[in-house]
Amino acid sequence: MLAIRSFFYFLLTLPVKVLVRCKIVPDDSIKSGTLSSKQPVFYVVRHQSASDLLTLKKACKKLGLPDPLSKVDIKGQQFSRTICLEKPTPIFRWRKTRQTEALSQGIALLKEHGLDPELNAQLIPANIVWGRKPNIEKNDANVGTLLADQESPSALRKFFIVLFLGRHALVRLSEALSIRTMADQHGTDDVMAHKLLRVARFHFHRQTIAATGPRLMHRQQMFNALLGNASIKKLIADEAKNKNISTDKVKKQALNIMDEIAGDYRESMVQFGERVLDKLWNRLYKGIEVKNAHVVRELAQDGHEIIYVPCHRSHMDYLLLTYIIFHEGLVTPRIAAGINLNFWPAGPIFRKAGAFFIRRSFRGNRLYSTIFREYLGLLFERGYSVKYYTEGGRSRTGRLLAPKTGMLAMTIQSLLRGIDRPLTLVPVYIGYEHVMEVSTYHKELSGSKKQKESIFGVFKAIKSLRNYGKGYVNFGDPIHLNGFLNHQVPTWKDAIDPIDPQKPSWLTPSVNVLANQVMININQNAALNGVSLIALILLASENNALAESTLIEQLEFALKLQKLAPYSKQLTIPEDSAEQLLAHVKELNKITVERDNLGDIISLSNSAALEMSYYRNNIIHTYVLPSIIARIIERTTKISHDEIVKQVTSIALLVKTELFIWHQPEDFEQAITQILESLSQLELVKQSKAGFWSAVDCTHVRTKLRLMGEVIDETLQRLAILTTAISRQAPVSKAALEEQVMAVAKRLSKLNNINAPEFIDKKALTGLINALKDYQYISTNDQNHLLDNSSLSELKANVSNLVDIKVLQSIAR
Repeated sequence: MLAIRSFFYFLLTLPVKVLVRCKIVPDDSIKSGTLSSKQPVFYVVRHQSASDLLTLKKACKKLGLPDPLSKVDIKGQQFSRTICLEKPTPIFRWRKTRQTEALSQGIALLKEHGLDPELNAQLIPANIVWGRKPNIEKNDANVGTLLADQESPSALRKFFIVLFLGRHALVRLSEALSIRTMADQHGTDDVMAHKLLRVARFHFHRQTIAATGPRLMHRQQMFNALLGNASIKKLIADEAKNKNISTDKVKKQALNIMDEIAGDYRESMVQFGERVLDKLWNRLYKGIEVKNAHVVRELAQDGHEIIYVPCHRSHMDYLLLTYIIFHEGLVTPRIAAGINLNFWPAGPIFRKAGAFFIRRSFRGNRLYSTIFREYLGLLFERGYSVKYYTEGGRSRTGRLLAPKTGMLAMTIQSLLRGIDRPLTLVPVYIGYEHVMEVSTYHKELSGSKKQKESIFGVFKAIKSLRNYGKGYVNFGDPIHLNGFLNHQVPTWKDAIDPIDPQKPSWLTPSVNVLANQVMININQNAALNGVSLIALILLASENNALAESTLIEQLEFALKLQKLAPYSKQLTIPEDSAEQLLAHVKELNKITVERDNLGDIISLSNSAALEMSYYRNNIIHTYVLPSIIARIIERTTKISHDEIVKQVTSIALLVKTELFIWHQPEDFEQAITQILESLSQLELVKQSKAGFWSAVDCTHVRTKLRLMGEVIDETLQRLAILTTAISRQAPVSKAALEEQVMAVAKRLSKLNNINAPEFIDKKALTGLINALKDYQYISTNDQNHLLDNSSLSELKANVSNLVDIKVLQSIAR
């Protein structure tokens, strides 16, 4: 029997090799190769199918895992390495489906563990998904869907599945389970074996839904569901009555709005896009680094409604994140895209890839806002994952923008309809070593009109494609909305109304807290890279130029500091050396290299400095605390530990909102202490027996501290302008203060050749003024004019001590 089976597998090897192209998604523990070679490895699969097992064998060979068709010897007893849960459905219905040997194998394995305490077999769940087509309503089903839509297909049906869907197979290898742990915790009896198989079946079901998505709803069905929605029906009746027009006319308007908004998801478009993007990324990037994808896979398998909330750097974000999600074995999300992208032919293509379109403003249009809110709620109800950008648009400066809260508010309102599945936000950091729109961003910040997207712009962008270095996609810590509301508003469930959810008084303040937490989580997952680090250093140097040896030393210092005192545990730090990072940046033509008799000089031209400020701003928040500390120590002969903590905290709290720094006030002392200890370990600072900190007496050390301190210089200058203006002019209206400070900032930017656009950003200035009010450095009188409080003079003195005297003189004049 075994010989016949082996011969049958041999005959099928070539067809499987030709017909099957599988995407392999292993969990991190399997990918890293940490499985013990001394303990036996088993696989558990759904179907006892030759095509499944041969496809699994193909995947295991690529990953260097044991052959699933081989045998495992445990004390002279032979075990099949693969445990199959179900046998195929018989071709002829009158034949009874036979049971597999899974239960007997499971019982035997558990008993072996009961007899041998040293045995610790590893069990890897392996799910083979043929095609990524979601199930759809039967009247809309196509051949591929009907083929794949069966739990245990017959041999004949499986032949057609492999024939039609084999090029889109997915092999999902989950984290290995320790049978020893299960045996020790739950026993080795038959009940445990039954339970193990039951859990495996449920695991595969969840995993398949995560990969293919919930049952697909046709576009027209969605329109019908929305027209039957209680809130929309009530609004249509109200609109008809208030405007004295027929209900049919309002319905027609509603259908036009639905047609403008709704996506038209087609799995075939996603498959086609994946093939195109495979080639595109290979041309554009030297690699896409992905971090923490396992977090999202676990959420999907646990039945969470996932809402991806990424930062927004480039139009590439739409494509890159969707591509990564698909390659991680998950169904692609429905994407909220700006209405400006709904131009031919991009609009129809994006719709079929899952995009739905959103206007820039809903103001004054109740019909549109209600339909959009209910459409979003319908997506959540049906279990579709969703992606939207809380910044509302692409960042033109490289920093995170202040979040727009409309989509988050509608998401919470969806919960108030009584959705029974958990809604979970997943913040995502997206970073690049090159953003193709950067030059356009600087033109827009300089006053040029934003160009409207068009097909000609797409062709122009394609023509200029080149090597863009690396891309980074880091999934952040999820925010469970149910848990967030339980903590923020314990009585929030009292506002649930499935028919017509209202806008409770707690909604706006809660959404503001949530939006800020999303942005903080995004910044926690920042990715340091050669371009951003070299931009950080060169823009902090005089004339934006350094000797190559000095640049390498400063780059090593910046890397070591983050490894010793990381901004956050989720921060991505390059493994390459400083020399390797610099060589890579040279290849990208981001810097100018000049050679003289003493060696190479690395510098930035004026245009390059403007561009590199964008990449510096991607990571500047990660060096805020080290920079303030370095500036204080470099400018002070000696200073006590408590005084450093006090000064650093007072400044960092003011820029906390602007830069979305994760530290809470109570966390600052611990972070500051860790940075000081790291600087001491690097032999840059020392602490006396009396507890005073000072810089090591060495010119080389002073240079490193000075360059690190210059990172925060522009922020300190803006703060110096603001504190000086308030102390001189108070009481002063907020508008007058902003006008005066903006005028001084623009003048300083000319005098000091400051190219950073955020230096004269009015929104950043408004944020600083609000922070000064929040921390009671200033207050308001009855006329709502700003007054300086007694604590402002101390802050002004501390800031002035950290700003160059020439700049202070310019501010004073």
